[in-house]
Amino acid sequence: MNRRQQKRTPQEPGPATAATAGAASATAAAKHQSGKTWGRARDITIGTALSSLFMMAVTPLTVAYFWHACDAHHCDIVQPVAPLVSLAAAGNLTGATFWNWFKGLWPTPTTAGFQLYYGWLIFQIVMYLAVPSKIGHGQTTPAGYKLDYLVNGLRVWFITHALFFALSLGLNLFPASIIHDNWGALLVAANTYGYFLTAFAYIKANIFPSHAEDRKFSGSVLYDVFMGVEFNPRIGKWFDFKLFHNGRPGIIAWTLINASFAAAQYQQIGYVTNSMVLVNILHAIYVLDFFYNEDWYLRTIDICHDHFGFYLAWGDTVWLPYMYTLQSHYLVRNPVDLSLPFFLFTLAIGVTGYYIFRAVNHQKDIARRTDGNCLIWGRPARVLRTEFTTSDGKLHRSMLLVSGFWGVSRHFNYVGDLLISLAMCLACGFEGHILPYFYFVYMTILLLHRIRRDDARCKGKYGKYWDQYMKLVPYKVRLQ
Repeated sequence: MNRRQQKRTPQEPGPATAATAGAASATAAAKHQSGKTWGRARDITIGTALSSLFMMAVTPLTVAYFWHACDAHHCDIVQPVAPLVSLAAAGNLTGATFWNWFKGLWPTPTTAGFQLYYGWLIFQIVMYLAVPSKIGHGQTTPAGYKLDYLVNGLRVWFITHALFFALSLGLNLFPASIIHDNWGALLVAANTYGYFLTAFAYIKANIFPSHAEDRKFSGSVLYDVFMGVEFNPRIGKWFDFKLFHNGRPGIIAWTLINASFAAAQYQQIGYVTNSMVLVNILHAIYVLDFFYNEDWYLRTIDICHDHFGFYLAWGDTVWLPYMYTLQSHYLVRNPVDLSLPFFLFTLAIGVTGYYIFRAVNHQKDIARRTDGNCLIWGRPARVLRTEFTTSDGKLHRSMLLVSGFWGVSRHFNYVGDLLISLAMCLACGFEGHILPYFYFVYMTILLLHRIRRDDARCKGKYGKYWDQYMKLVPYKVRLQ
């Protein structure tokens, strides 16, 4: 079913006259999730609000610090702070010297950096809206909406990469290392957009929300800015903020960044190390799987749980492209030639992790598509039939799979995620630096936190059925 064939769903409003549009907008502004609900947290503590402020302050500084460590200190994360320690030890640390050190962490903005970043962003917006698409279907939201999405990421990925290599390596219009060469300036430009997007999303949620009934207000501006108010902010019918910003300027950029850093390594040492090749392979497997199964992604926690605030807006535009590609940045500064046995060992860990990740998610996907009438590990699938109520008062039926990997633990797919993450880091070898292993540490923390959030969301959604499910599958993550 292509975009032109898609019909308006019953939940979506039809055309309104100019007179009714203003009244509808005013009415929508007063609507939001209240009473018993499920999804993103709404009733929070002062500690949660302050932690939101902490995260919004620390994460940009972390990205800048890691960039500076690689740019000026060959990715040694201790060296940037060494001057401060020396000054403090000698009793010479002053406010002025600290401020000069702090300013030195940040890259210098350039016109080329802004042109490249915003040109890239506009190109991806055009591709998202113009490239022929399948129509994907999201899950029912807390307010009862079931939205349609443009699913064309794989096509856009191939078009983007084909153009990049054709224009750089084929026509020599620009060096393939162009992303690497402007990496610091691109960080400044990405931050300007990430902050703008965060502010715009918050203002939009308050003034002209897309689906007002799905909004959540916590009473804390800090928390609402950080975690977001709107569930599925859109411009028009098709431009979905969450799907676009995570998949396009974020994940499509991921493999382009790696390729550009590989090109920079070739320019510097005359060849591309097998460690850089391995990082590119492992990241490409993950990225291509994401886009090949983009319709499946519509049923993951990012789309089905998270609202759109700083966490996704800035995170997708700055944190993801800069912190998820640390391995390729590291290998430009510290070329590593892996032995063949270690290369194969690391590749095997990554492939094993990918197999687990895909096999686990495939079991849930096939059970959903067949309403549980399928075989899992050669046996009829066991499912727990459930019910949940949306805030429009409607009762919905669903199911929870308790067979196969999903009978072993509630989040066995994260085992695969962590193995892939470990392999990506191991590809950098053991050269005395801990920076390339940050990604594995971060993913471990992220997934453990996600388990807690997902359990809370499912408890709120399914109630007594989730209690029954936890008795049937008591383990959150289990390795055997």
